[in-house]
Amino acid sequence: MQLDYLNGLNRAKLAKEEYNPQVEGLIESYELAFRMQTALPDVLDLNSESAATETLYGIDDAATASFGKQCLSARRLAEAGVRFIQLNSTGWDHHRNLEANMRNSCGSIDKPIAGLLTDLKQRDMLKDTLVIWAGEFGRTPYGQSSNGRDHNHRGFSLWMAGGGVQGGLRYGETDEYGHKAVDNKVHIHDWHATILHLLGLDHEKLTYRYAGRDFRLTDVSGEVVSGILA
Repeated sequence: MQLDYLNGLNRAKLAKEEYNPQVEGLIESYELAFRMQTALPDVLDLNSESAATETLYGIDDAATASFGKQCLSARRLAEAGVRFIQLNSTGWDHHRNLEANMRNSCGSIDKPIAGLLTDLKQRDMLKDTLVIWAGEFGRTPYGQSSNGRDHNHRGFSLWMAGGGVQGGLRYGETDEYGHKAVDNKVHIHDWHATILHLLGLDHEKLTYRYAGRDFRLTDVSGEVVSGILA
């Protein structure tokens, strides 16, 4: 009797509130998760790729196979309509053994990245896909201990390709030692504003008021770096 009574109350409440945003949002989240779970195995199945494609991404080489599979999976995800894809290459915190570690780290990603860019371009996808490569910050131009480099946030490089940016362009310079940016400086908020612009979003329109101050993804600052736009 108690259960029937509660069910009756719930039906009456649902009938009264024809639309409940919180419930509908939860249902949509579960439905999206289900669609992802059912679609993902086919999207990430690399067995249908040709031997030439595996070679292009370096999957046939032990040194590049791991990151190569990530890059090839990224292309397949982009083809399937996934909007944001993140790849990770770990082990870059070279405070020691710099020479050997840099050689290994760069050797594990260079060919797969080149393969990804080549593959996107030949499939006519690069112009609509913004590819970003970046670390968490730069490294000092001087050594640390006997054979390493420390963190440096004053001047560091990253690159972008496709998606509305100019190709073959180097923007900005550091001083003669590579220690800090001195020309065409790009603050991290400028970079974020530029990324949002390339994605079709005006970062200034994402401002919201909370606890007496304005917030947005670029911390109420940042300018689009128009000099790198195609």
